Amino acid sequence: MHKYQCKLLVYLKVHVMQSSVLFLTDSMTSMHRWPQQGWAILQVLLVASFSDADEQSCRQRGDLENPQLSQDGDIVLGGIFSFHSSWKDRKDTYMHKPLPLQCTSFNFREFIFAQTMIFAINEINKNPKMLPNVKLGYKIYDNCGTMDILRAALALVSGQNRELSEESCTETVQAILGHSGSSPTIALAQVVGRFQIPVISHFATCACLSNRNEYPTFFRTIPSDYYQSRALAKLVKHFGWSWVGALAVNNEYGFSGMAAFIKAAQEYGVCIEYSEAFSSSDPPSRLQRITEIIKQSTSKVIMAFMSHREIKLLATELYQHNITGLQWIGSDAWITDLSLTDIKGHKILVGSLGFTVPTAKIPGLEDRFVQEFWEEVFDCSLNETVNTQRQPCSGYESLQNVESQFTDVSELRFTKNVYKSVYAVAHALDNLIKCDNGQQLFSKGERVYFNKNGDIPARYELVNLQYSIQGIMEGRTIGIYDASFPDRQQLIMNNNTVVWGNGLEVPLSVCSERCLPGTHKVLQKGKPVCCYDCIPCPEGEISNVTDSVACVKCPPAYWSNKQRDACIPKEIEFLAYDEILGLVLVVFSLLGVFLTMVTTLVFYCHRETPLVRANNSELSFLLLFSLTLCFLCALTFIGRPSEWSCKLRHTAFGITFVLCISCVLGKTIVVLMAFKATLPGSNVMKWFGPLQQRFSVLAFALIQMLICTLWLTISPPFPFMNFLLYKDRIILECDTGTALGFCAVLGYIGLLAILCFAIAFLARKLPDNFNEAKFITFSMLIFCAVWITFIPAYVSSPGKFTVAVEIFAILASSFGLLFCIFLPKCYVILFRPEQNTKKHIMGKTSNYDMQY
Repeated sequence: MHKYQCKLLVYLKVHVMQSSVLFLTDSMTSMHRWPQQGWAILQVLLVASFSDADEQSCRQRGDLENPQLSQDGDIVLGGIFSFHSSWKDRKDTYMHKPLPLQCTSFNFREFIFAQTMIFAINEINKNPKMLPNVKLGYKIYDNCGTMDILRAALALVSGQNRELSEESCTETVQAILGHSGSSPTIALAQVVGRFQIPVISHFATCACLSNRNEYPTFFRTIPSDYYQSRALAKLVKHFGWSWVGALAVNNEYGFSGMAAFIKAAQEYGVCIEYSEAFSSSDPPSRLQRITEIIKQSTSKVIMAFMSHREIKLLATELYQHNITGLQWIGSDAWITDLSLTDIKGHKILVGSLGFTVPTAKIPGLEDRFVQEFWEEVFDCSLNETVNTQRQPCSGYESLQNVESQFTDVSELRFTKNVYKSVYAVAHALDNLIKCDNGQQLFSKGERVYFNKNGDIPARYELVNLQYSIQGIMEGRTIGIYDASFPDRQQLIMNNNTVVWGNGLEVPLSVCSERCLPGTHKVLQKGKPVCCYDCIPCPEGEISNVTDSVACVKCPPAYWSNKQRDACIPKEIEFLAYDEILGLVLVVFSLLGVFLTMVTTLVFYCHRETPLVRANNSELSFLLLFSLTLCFLCALTFIGRPSEWSCKLRHTAFGITFVLCISCVLGKTIVVLMAFKATLPGSNVMKWFGPLQQRFSVLAFALIQMLICTLWLTISPPFPFMNFLLYKDRIILECDTGTALGFCAVLGYIGLLAILCFAIAFLARKLPDNFNEAKFITFSMLIFCAVWITFIPAYVSSPGKFTVAVEIFAILASSFGLLFCIFLPKCYVILFRPEQNTKKHIMGKTSNYDMQY
């Protein structure tokens, strides 16, 4: 080194570029490509300040912090790892200076991280193409508490000299690798960032570290928890778990991860039954409380965003309470931690799922570890060593049957991240020294990109905790997650067998069972949206999918089936011949026709008898014919309405009834005129003879025909589907077209009936033996009563019963006319022939010469 380099002020600065050229290792064989635009690079800037002015020196206070592992070099990199995962409790009296923490529980994985850093640095020093004429050194600290970690960080920044001056500034490290934990990393990154020294973590995943305002010099070679949390939420959704519990460690790492998971889970429609946090330093009551919450909960899936320390405590506590059958979803901080097998309740964690960084291999790293631990495992001395207290190794020793976390480098998931971190710094330095933008260095090998927040792209392996052949719980890869893929393709499962927490099948973890088609979800009051009741769809509405939030109304012509999962065509209802009501009405209609024809036959056979002749036989036969038409008219109201049947039924009804009433009216007038003619000098009958009677009947009928013609011309009746009367069926009926036409037809019939009733009422006191006016009066009384009651019954009757009421009115009025007018005469003709004589008919009116 040049002599003036002792006055060099060396610092690291993070520079965000639009291009994304980073580091390459010649030994790497895998390639992972990412887009060039928008990514950040880590670049080391060396700024020399040459000054002849004298500088004041500074003196450090307190004990110097010496590294556990170190190597001199032109440029020194720092490393902070926790070779021990816990420490002995102590009580400070504040009467004297606190002693350093006594670390316990040796952590092989952290030691491997340190050895990997050393291995990578030595590998770079041996590579003539990287950092020529520059030797990398290292200072690695082992600290187990946050405060000790901060002391180590300050020691790396300050150096080892007690007096600090411009000449001693070169002892400051150019970058710090570590720490594995998010909480310690948060603390040291805030402090070290003030000195513009990069901190590159291989394991700190807290999303909060992406905040460039708080941590401007922080980088990491592991994806942020933001991506992991979203991946975990997508995993939960993938297996249909909508009701889960969430646990986290009581620090920034846990809170940040759990918050991101809950937010992502809610976007996927997953509900959180409970969310709790605790730490390994909490009192036992806290852990017991969480255990009771888990015991009382209904969710079968628990997302645990915590470190291996907390999950060990929790698993042990649950095992003691015999709480099993849970499906654990773990963060990468513990899901592949080999020390989980050491706890008594580790069986509870078998079947756990979680994301972790992809597996990797580092060529040459295994040889270094085996060489260092050979003596410890076999208690012998290798030829290369200077250990004279042990016997030389025989050469027959073998590591094939030795199970050691230190020698197991088959899955260097997080170890590879340490390796990447070292090479990231080395390539940045190499680019700086060569003044090269690095474009020519990355023709092959693995690229590592940092975005503007210092994060690398997220790519995980989905692992499932299973027992290996040796009986050790290990993570088996069952899928991958790549955040760079389209949303629906980010999670890809492979064909490996999955072991579940309940040991049987994919567990079901829902607050409420899925709502089958035909039902819809109704939220339970005061509970999350995943808790609901399945309520059957109301009539006329369906749901044909599972977990429907609402039922859909069927189209107007359709109705829901019994299962409420499909719309079926509504039943079309009308008065049919094949139903009981229609059949009964047909029978009575045909009975009326039959009785009318029998009456006609009786009258025809006795047409020359005085009784038939005295009752105006011509009008009687015309009345019987019209009654037959009235009975037959009722049949047109039965059956499926069509355009021609709707027109026929109303016009035929109006005309036949007018013809019938006209005949009755004619007979009534004849009776009245006949008795008026008995008065001396009266010549009334010549004005209402047979010709006038025929003309009056025809005139009355023609008026009704004219009304019906106008009705059919202007707005005729037509078939109409009534959707409003019933919800579940359609009433096919005949719409009158215009109410005025229908009212005109009925009104005209009513007018004739009232007129007929009035005339018959005036002739009711004529001599009994001849007078049929009283029978006409009674028949008209029945007729009017039927049709007066018809109106409210017709209006209030629903559906096909409206038609039935109309048919009943037709039949009732027709039977009334038939029985009241013709039954007494038939009785006399058939059973009282002695009364069917001219003498009896003449009675008190013997002075009247019967002409009819």
